[in-house]
Amino acid sequence: MPFATLSALEHRLSVGVPLPFNVRDSDETLLLARGRIIETSEQLAALFRRGALVDVAELQSPRERARQAARQELPGLWADGLGRISRVLSDCRDGSFSHAIDEASGAVLGLVERDPDLAIFQVLTREANADAAYGARRSMQAAITSFLVGQRLGWDGAALERVFKAALTMNLSMLELQGELARRRAPPSAEQRVALATHPMRSVEMLMQAGVTDEDWLQAVARHHELEDGSGYPTGRRDVGELASLVRRADVYTAKLASRSHRDSLAADQAGRQMFMQDPGHPMTAALVKEFGIYPPGCYVRLASGETAIVVGRGPTVTTPVVACLTTARGTPLTVPTRVDTAAAKRNIACVVGESSVGHKLPLDRLLSTLD
Repeated sequence: MPFATLSALEHRLSVGVPLPFNVRDSDETLLLARGRIIETSEQLAALFRRGALVDVAELQSPRERARQAARQELPGLWADGLGRISRVLSDCRDGSFSHAIDEASGAVLGLVERDPDLAIFQVLTREANADAAYGARRSMQAAITSFLVGQRLGWDGAALERVFKAALTMNLSMLELQGELARRRAPPSAEQRVALATHPMRSVEMLMQAGVTDEDWLQAVARHHELEDGSGYPTGRRDVGELASLVRRADVYTAKLASRSHRDSLAADQAGRQMFMQDPGHPMTAALVKEFGIYPPGCYVRLASGETAIVVGRGPTVTTPVVACLTTARGTPLTVPTRVDTAAAKRNIACVVGESSVGHKLPLDRLLSTLD
């Protein structure tokens, strides 16, 4: 495998910032693992003098590597990427946060660009990122949704990355509280209501303390619960801004898809219908509903034949997605998922069924095999 000298990559290195790649000795043995921090300029100079090397394959950004990943690698890369984001969100403490969130976000954004249908699958299915805490999982779902909708609206790359990170960090100050409220059957306590009302500004404070200086990012987090008619919070302002406006809509939509101890999640078609009814005519809501459609990847459906299936990809029309059958018409579980054409009359989609009502589920790698 080809190697480059570390000294030739000096422009990609900074003292006090985690290494973006593994560093190897001149005999190619590992010296420093990716993520380690070079503490001083003297340490960096010593590495240059000893002829330290870097595998050229590692010079691709996490985003570039994800874009080029083979299909069979995608389930593992999604699990790894979402896990890394969850860990970064739970450890927002110092100046390395901005770099860490950039790197973790880049890997997931590359996966979104590699396969948007699989990205929507992550939003719809709970087990797709089951190891992430509830609050972090909700933030990731809203971030993926914001990015995809912004893309449909024609936003440029900088705005798309910014809205993704704003959605990821909007609830930074209440990630644990979100999990508590999801498990709680009683209404929030007085203390919890105060925490909910103040979380946008507290999240901004945490981001600033962690070294985030992007004013548009911070403003979107501060205003993600404000409404254009002035009825939002925490300040009741009307000048919300596009980033915050999209983050709020993505948050509302993904909240409808999330189950809690006191209520089941809404079916995807119902969630889209409610969004359209509650916010008719707004271009952001229209783009969201178009992007996810009636039967988005990850939702479970029953076919006219009686078979139960899961949507694994968007199809030629909004009513004819790509599905993988999980059971026979009599309800017998299939050991191997079967791809079927929902445009055929007897395989038309009859209805969406709740995830909790589906007893037979298959891992993502098995479902992806139906697309090959």
